[in-house]
Amino acid sequence: MTTTTQHDLVVLDMAGTTVADDGLVEQAFTAAATRLGEDPATMIDHVRATMGESKISVFRHLFGGDEQRARQANLAFEAAYAELVAAGRIAPVPGAAETIATLREQGRTVVLTTGFARPTQDAILDALGWRDLVPLTLCPADAGGRGRPFPDMVLAAFLRTGAVDDVRRIVVAGDTSYDMLSGVRSGAGIVAGVLTGAHDEAALAAHGATRVLPSVAGLPALIGEHEERTA
Repeated sequence: MTTTTQHDLVVLDMAGTTVADDGLVEQAFTAAATRLGEDPATMIDHVRATMGESKISVFRHLFGGDEQRARQANLAFEAAYAELVAAGRIAPVPGAAETIATLREQGRTVVLTTGFARPTQDAILDALGWRDLVPLTLCPADAGGRGRPFPDMVLAAFLRTGAVDDVRRIVVAGDTSYDMLSGVRSGAGIVAGVLTGAHDEAALAAHGATRVLPSVAGLPALIGEHEERTA
């Protein structure tokens, strides 16, 4: 007799997945590039294509590996994004907080991850009143410095929480191609794309989404259906 596989570790992206982005990443990038005397129009396509990636990695690519310039750009980006957060420009994706509460009530451990640096992640959590929403939040630096599309943050959540004994019992959800790749590379059993952020259904599916949902609000039902099928 088989038993239901419990997907008790849920790793959720922030901007675009649980936090409404509303173009803030692009706005902050444009502001940062302008402050450094760069033309943002020449770089914005790469920024859009790499949504979800560690921002310092994006800048390293854009500046041809010039570490000093990349760090300057990253600091300018983080400052610009923090200004937008402070101005009240962020909000939860509708139903996101309730979804996280439901998942936790079901006994699942929820971890929030981001491509932002820790100060920006903390500013978002504070602005939304989400400091106590989940037991663990991770940024690339918390997982050795490599962000998405590497699986490091998902695996760090697996190791730090001890919530499951098999990576196939992990659920990963996000709005970008890189979220999907990080989930696939981690071995997660469910890799769900959501359509509230950067990339469309075709891009999410092409990069490994096992299912694409209108929003994260559909995740508890998806997990439940999957567990019933594998019972």
